[in-house]
Amino acid sequence: MAVCVGTFMLLLDVTIVVVALPDIQRALHAGFSDVQWVVDAYALALASFLLTSGVLADRYGRRRLFLIGLVVFTAGSLLCGLAQTSLMLILSRAGQGLGGAIMFATSLALLGHSFRGRDRGVAFGVWGAITGVAVSLGPILGGLITTGISWRGIFLVNVPIGVAALAVTSRRLEESRAPRPGRLDVAGFVLLTLGLVGLVFGLIRAGETTWGDTTAITALAVGGALLVGFVLVELVVADPMFDLSLFRKPTFVAGLGAAFAMNGSLFAMLLYLVLYLQDVLGYSALATGTRLLVSSGSMLVAATVAGRLSERVPVRWLIGPGLLAVGVGLLLMAGLNQDSAWTHLIPGFVVSGVGAGFVNPPLASTAIGVVEPERVGMASGINSTFRQIGLATSIAALGSIFATSLQERLTHALAGTPLAGRSAEILASVRQGQGRASTGSVPAPLRNELQVAIRSSFTDALDRLLVVTAVLALAGGVLSAVLIRDRDFTARQPDAAGATAGDAADELR
Repeated sequence: MAVCVGTFMLLLDVTIVVVALPDIQRALHAGFSDVQWVVDAYALALASFLLTSGVLADRYGRRRLFLIGLVVFTAGSLLCGLAQTSLMLILSRAGQGLGGAIMFATSLALLGHSFRGRDRGVAFGVWGAITGVAVSLGPILGGLITTGISWRGIFLVNVPIGVAALAVTSRRLEESRAPRPGRLDVAGFVLLTLGLVGLVFGLIRAGETTWGDTTAITALAVGGALLVGFVLVELVVADPMFDLSLFRKPTFVAGLGAAFAMNGSLFAMLLYLVLYLQDVLGYSALATGTRLLVSSGSMLVAATVAGRLSERVPVRWLIGPGLLAVGVGLLLMAGLNQDSAWTHLIPGFVVSGVGAGFVNPPLASTAIGVVEPERVGMASGINSTFRQIGLATSIAALGSIFATSLQERLTHALAGTPLAGRSAEILASVRQGQGRASTGSVPAPLRNELQVAIRSSFTDALDRLLVVTAVLALAGGVLSAVLIRDRDFTARQPDAAGATAGDAADELR
């Protein structure tokens, strides 16, 4: 129970915060880049610490590391709820991500050690169901708490739950370690972390200023160089975080591409869709979360079906078509204009939600199914890391595209009007989530004209993002359909299924 509760909290915080972002933005007077960092700080910490946390758990004890992760995550949640500035919130979110990475890296290993035989299969099944429910319930729970209490409640609610999980973990879980723990890849960890931060910072900075900004260019160049250095180090280090030999298998590469495309398309778009529903259409956090249930509900139903089909249907016919459906769904959402209602999004929500539901269940099995039992932990960890990298880098890149497009369209829409001289001021208000409020500061005869200009500029910019993410999802679908091959999967004897699952848990990094 403690492992499932901890996993539920950390995965819930991936989606629950998105619905509250407009309220956070207004309460902390945060800019658009701050909103991006609130999501990206969590995702980057997860991506950077996930594999290293697994190695530490193998060496120093999984129960001990899980407890540390719970403490860090709970403390980070408390600090998020008490944050008085956007910087404090961003740093606290990074702390949450660090704790979440430790918990996620040790959760399956703890289950594998605590349960045997048929009970182990049941435990893994419950854990899998919890992960699906957490992601699906995030938007509606975020809306309920934000509207009923405040945005701070979505973080503070983790504190008593975390304390209870700590008590159960301390009393009920047994300690376990790997018999031959690997060595820490310190150089790889540092290069990967700094490289990702540099890349994301450069993308967000370019959205704040221009793509020709010296700081943005420098950050992108340094981040790229560090990531190249990371690859070089992984080629020579004795115990690499990323065993690059795994990339020789087309199916493994396709799994990583699918993980990146899935999180980098639909899940990254959630941020901008929420901003549209709240800042442009004027819905509350609860009303927004309710509307997103169309997508998350479709996802949950499809995931249940896909889980059963995966035992009979080759995964390439789930992952590839699923990502293609995500791309089609995103294209169905496109075509927005200043007169569009939220119902325009419903067909796209349903189709993309069904597609995502078909992708997620077989994705993990693809990552571990093509490697030997002793390397399934690393393979699973790399796949999870690519998910978070896809989310973080896509949100940053989409933010840059969105900001540039919004500026171009709004400046053009206001050109030749009495408000042309105030376009920079109005743009700043829109980027701070005050677009609707900014209309009250202009003369009454111009308010309708300004509102139309803001809505048309916002929807045009959002359309660009929908097309970009659709292309990413479609490319991931084609890549999966072409590269995933049945012959790449490692054969396992049926009577070893339970042992294989245990090995996967014990080696998860």
